[in-house]
Amino acid sequence: MNILRVVIADDHTLVREGIRALLNKFTDIEVVGEATDGTDAIEQCKHVHPDVILMDIAMPGLNGLEATARIATVSPATRVLLLSMHANEEYMRLALHMGASGYVLKGCDLKELEFAIRAVGRGERYLTPTVAKYMVDGYRNRHNEVLCPLSQLTSRQREILQLIAEGSATKDIASRLDLSVKTVETHRTQLMKRLHIHNVPGLVRLAIRQGLVPADQ
Repeated sequence: MNILRVVIADDHTLVREGIRALLNKFTDIEVVGEATDGTDAIEQCKHVHPDVILMDIAMPGLNGLEATARIATVSPATRVLLLSMHANEEYMRLALHMGASGYVLKGCDLKELEFAIRAVGRGERYLTPTVAKYMVDGYRNRHNEVLCPLSQLTSRQREILQLIAEGSATKDIASRLDLSVKTVETHRTQLMKRLHIHNVPGLVRLAIRQGLVPADQ
């Protein structure tokens, strides 16, 4: 019997423990690691090389979207199944663009979660039906397409946007990302220009709307 090796990435301990308890019901699915944020998820994939990583999107420091793009480099065989609260077509398309193999909503039941993990583990794509409907409707109305604001930013700019929204000072961001203060300020100026936002509170509001940080951050 082939064992499907899974890592769970979520910044909430109870969520990780709950998912682990559910997956332990299946004899052919083994949880081989847990991660508390995107950076931790990347490290887990470097050392464990799971078949599937079940990854929350809204995690502090480095979110699940950015981690997904980097995992493709450090562990190419690992499939990413994103777990999200957002049933939004543009958000989901950005996730697929980042390299995710699947997208499920946090409100899904165990049967759907199991099906999604197994499908992604086989190398297939899985989109929760609710989100798939948005995709179909979006293609039918492509002339009215509005790009997701996050898709207009580089990976580094999205990372800096999240850290700004989490309340990190410029010096702290520079230290965390091993950049100069001037470089961080340049990135901030560029992302404000691309988003047509001219102050930090505006950036925070956008980050909350796009799910990079929770509303109670």
